[in-house]
Amino acid sequence: MQYHLNGFKPGNYEIPDEAREPYPEPPIVDLPNEVDVLIIGTGPAGLTMARQLSEFPDIKTCIVDMAPGPLLFGRADGISCRTMEIMEAFNSSEMVVKETYQLKQNTFWEPDSENPEKIKRTHKIPDARAGLSEFTHGIVNQARLHELLVDGMERTVTHLTPQYSREMLEMKIDEELTQDLQAHPITATFKRTDDAGAGKVETVKARFIVGCDGARSNVRRSMDIPLEGDSANKAWGVMDILLNTDFPDIRVKSFIQSKDHGAVMTIPREGGYLCRFYVELDLLGKDKRASDVKLTEKDLIAKAQKIFHPYTLDVKEVAWWSIYEVGQRIAQRFDNRPLGSSEDVIPRAFVAGDACHTHSPKGGWGLNTSLPDTFNLGWKMAAVLQGRCDSKLLSTYCTERRKVAQQLIDADRELSKLVATRPTAGDDSEQAKIDTAKIEAFMKRQSGFVSGTSIEYYPSYICTGQENQELATGYKIGQRFHSAEATRVADGRSQHLGHLVKADGRWRIFLFGDKQNPTDPSSEAYKFIDFLANDAASPVQKYTPTGTDIDSVFDTYAVFQQQDLEMHDLQGYLWPAKGKYGLRDYEKVFHAEEGNDIYDLRGIDRSAGCVVVVRPDQHIATILPVTAHEELTKFFDFFMIEQK
Repeated sequence: MQYHLNGFKPGNYEIPDEAREPYPEPPIVDLPNEVDVLIIGTGPAGLTMARQLSEFPDIKTCIVDMAPGPLLFGRADGISCRTMEIMEAFNSSEMVVKETYQLKQNTFWEPDSENPEKIKRTHKIPDARAGLSEFTHGIVNQARLHELLVDGMERTVTHLTPQYSREMLEMKIDEELTQDLQAHPITATFKRTDDAGAGKVETVKARFIVGCDGARSNVRRSMDIPLEGDSANKAWGVMDILLNTDFPDIRVKSFIQSKDHGAVMTIPREGGYLCRFYVELDLLGKDKRASDVKLTEKDLIAKAQKIFHPYTLDVKEVAWWSIYEVGQRIAQRFDNRPLGSSEDVIPRAFVAGDACHTHSPKGGWGLNTSLPDTFNLGWKMAAVLQGRCDSKLLSTYCTERRKVAQQLIDADRELSKLVATRPTAGDDSEQAKIDTAKIEAFMKRQSGFVSGTSIEYYPSYICTGQENQELATGYKIGQRFHSAEATRVADGRSQHLGHLVKADGRWRIFLFGDKQNPTDPSSEAYKFIDFLANDAASPVQKYTPTGTDIDSVFDTYAVFQQQDLEMHDLQGYLWPAKGKYGLRDYEKVFHAEEGNDIYDLRGIDRSAGCVVVVRPDQHIATILPVTAHEELTKFFDFFMIEQK
């Protein structure tokens, strides 16, 4: 898709440039007096949290922002493979894939050894993230991703919409009520900032609050949670521009180092014409902030033109620009519990996204770490609010996501040093020359983290079974369920199994059968399905509420090696009767594809098979032998609440 030819216009890219209008200011209605979950901030973390909770009609959610309306310009642009997978869980990946500019190559430019005043390409390489997912790393305006999440919220049964023009004045937690799950210990006070309601004060009581309100988070400050880390006293400029140039790699992600004028990183943007420039600026003085740098977009353009010599940059329009400082900080804790608290202490207030980790934007990690923060928290909060899981589940959010945030901080600190030609704080050298080979090595080494596909959670009671890892070496416990294709038995359709794991709060149980025919009652696959369907000890029987569909909590799929199976020869649990008419679901059984065999692709033991349990956030919870009926029950017994 191409757009922005005659100037940058935000909005829905399905609408032609000449017809696209800015978002109208949304109507403002009074905030509810009492909610289950109050979300502060409509960035990627806040909207992902709201998008998840909007699926549950029995959970009352409110999302609030001080902005007058949706985001229009700038900020994050990179959409990682993992973020695309999450958007698929929201049934929104197709439009993201269609609209993003896919990054396929990287180039590196250095001063020409024969004429150092000029730059010269040293090499061009494929993007290191290629092949890590069925999706490709892409570039699209963050505002467009927001729009897709908001549209998804509005189309759910709850019709949830953000509430704008509210500044949070105060947030208090009644500590005497925090351990009563039914209580509303959070009191948040807001001031209207729109002209019609200017000065009006509103108060909302909530059972939980999630602060997704950025680096200067009022929610975090209200909980007296410090940010730990430092600033490199280094400033960079960033701008999205429409330009004409004879630089040959303008549509390729490029790292460019000049001899005397610093460095630039360029990233081609969606639409075919727009491009983002990160321009290295000078050191900041001690105790100085990026806001103190008295430069304009014209200064950024002039600096970039010097770096690009002998190539020309004729900038026609600057769609957005900003100056930021390099620094890496992480919140001491991600919820309101004091350090060292037991997991039995119920957290009632959380921070996510930039509210708990800040860094430079060059690696494209901000949005792509913030969004998975609340994708992790959302299903856990829903399960607790619905009475399906013990409240101790909520404490795993801080444990799992703070580790990821620390990895982000460490990686960003390393990248920031690699791409800077001038020293950062603590670097005594007069000039730190970019070594493009080191940048290339860094990108290869960090490709899984950059793409989000290698994010791995610590072993815990929701990440177990490491002793069984050899049963499926390509399904790493704690990492996301790496999708691969299999053929649906009922109709012969090829299906990505990872796309079956939707953001609906359900657990997925994937049975990979052994070499024995699953229709044989003596086979282990047959026995396992019989256990799930009929045994009183089965988690399906214990934790599925009476009167609901059999797959309302545990959505089971089977993949077999046999190519000649018939659905009606398999147990009824694999093609269950559902809904008010008892209609049969024929989309739960698959066989491996010849030439694209999932058993080979994911290292599944053909002789023994295995069971892979996938959490509602698509991460692998455990791998078990097909015979491990009791172990499967014990896994869920530890944190789930039996339903009547």
